[in-house]
Amino acid sequence: MRPSRFENKVVIVTGAAQGIGRAVAESMAAEGAILALIDLSPIVEEVVESCLAAGSPNTLYRLANLEQFKSANDAIRSVIEELGRVDVLVNNVGGTIWAKPYEAYKPTQIEKEIRRSLFPTLWGCHAVLDTMQAQRSGTIVNVSSIATRGLNRVPYAAAKGGVNALTACLAYENAEYGIRVNATAPGGTDVGPRRIPRNTNKQSKQEEIWYQQIVDQTIDSTLMKRYSTPQEQANAILFLASDESSYLTGSVIPVGGGDLG
Repeated sequence: MRPSRFENKVVIVTGAAQGIGRAVAESMAAEGAILALIDLSPIVEEVVESCLAAGSPNTLYRLANLEQFKSANDAIRSVIEELGRVDVLVNNVGGTIWAKPYEAYKPTQIEKEIRRSLFPTLWGCHAVLDTMQAQRSGTIVNVSSIATRGLNRVPYAAAKGGVNALTACLAYENAEYGIRVNATAPGGTDVGPRRIPRNTNKQSKQEEIWYQQIVDQTIDSTLMKRYSTPQEQANAILFLASDESSYLTGSVIPVGGGDLG
């Protein structure tokens, strides 16, 4: 880490309550960022305290359902109004809810997967662009996935494929304003037990088999034969969010231990 990379920069991190989002927030805090953390879960308040302890001069939070336009837009706009600008947006909300072959998904489950893993990024980008365009500067980092080529999660893969397309197109549209838009594509990441699970229903025996197929395929596809840590994912996100990546835009960087997705 370089302590001054995010000094005096206003950074919004979504999905910051746990996992990769929390690692991003705490790492940016240690590098001097002014942070706004947005999450559906009130445990994000704990992350505010850890960010302040890590070195952030100011960290605030908003509770919002980022799958819904109004909730996402209101939260982000209120942050910009309070802090006066936004230099970096990290769109981190998403994640597989169910794991099964595509024909086994119910239509409602397909829609929920798309809403979980595509819409928060769509709404987040939409909410900051006018401010970044007026500033003629800004950096957006979207969190995609190498699971765009994988087993038992077609709707999630389709949503993350949408994130990749969104990243490329927004970069093209906004380069003239000095705005860069990139994405990371994380591989399997060991975040430990989730305090807020994505799916609260107990898995059936068949669902356990289908999920294990995801784990096995993910590890087998990597050259390193292991899952990453949240910090390893955060390191790549911080690079794309910083000025060190000033000549990168419209790119999706795989962070999958050699698995390119």
